[in-house]
Amino acid sequence: MPSPRSVRTDQVPALSMHWITGFHAVEEALAAQRPLERIVLARGRRGERVESIVRLAKSLGIPVRFEDRLQLDRLAGTRDHQGVVALAAARAGAELEDLLQGHGESGLLVLLDSIEDPRNLGAIVRTALAAGAHGVVIPERRAAGLSDTVERASAGALAHLPVARVKNLARAIEQVKESGYWLVGMDERAEKSYSAVDLRRPVGIVLGGEGEGLHELIRKRCDFLVSIPTTGPVRSLNVSVAAGIMLFEVVRQRRAGNS
Repeated sequence: MPSPRSVRTDQVPALSMHWITGFHAVEEALAAQRPLERIVLARGRRGERVESIVRLAKSLGIPVRFEDRLQLDRLAGTRDHQGVVALAAARAGAELEDLLQGHGESGLLVLLDSIEDPRNLGAIVRTALAAGAHGVVIPERRAAGLSDTVERASAGALAHLPVARVKNLARAIEQVKESGYWLVGMDERAEKSYSAVDLRRPVGIVLGGEGEGLHELIRKRCDFLVSIPTTGPVRSLNVSVAAGIMLFEVVRQRRAGNS
């Protein structure tokens, strides 16, 4: 297994590096062989997961240091790091063209229209990976970036699922459609139920931002608009919850079709 090269911070601009925090995120970064400059553990932290991180890091040639917890607080900018942080090179975004290649009838993408909460973005990435999606597409502007908060919320899934950042989401949708995908937009006002659409074909699930939902320009470009039936006074669901329901409806239909 090839060992990733360590990156010296004095050779890389500060903005090109960021801290990954928490066990899940660091473990998945190691498993995906992301270039890590070093791993820092809280002095006195013990246990099987700590030992596993140390072993794997050493096998990949990544330096491991033990520091006081206050130093980890300063490095991570938060106390919520579980006693483990890693300095990583900034993630290079995937290209949309790469996400569209080689998946045939099993193609499954998630396209996000202005998701601004990094925790929602991270949760959607995690669910998308679990449902077998091949990638996530997000706009470059007016949306959460691929920050440490997103990485932590994804519980390490961001290390495995490619995310493409595009300048114009509407144009990206047209490109996805030209590649043979059907676009299904989630809209609480839609009359068609999410389970009433055939999702066994190559499909892109389109979800809108918190509060506003899908922008009109994006809604018009979807092949179908669907909603999730709810009861009671609250009609709308958190976007990450809606993503999970829709993505696993794709899984359900495709498994039923193959049985």
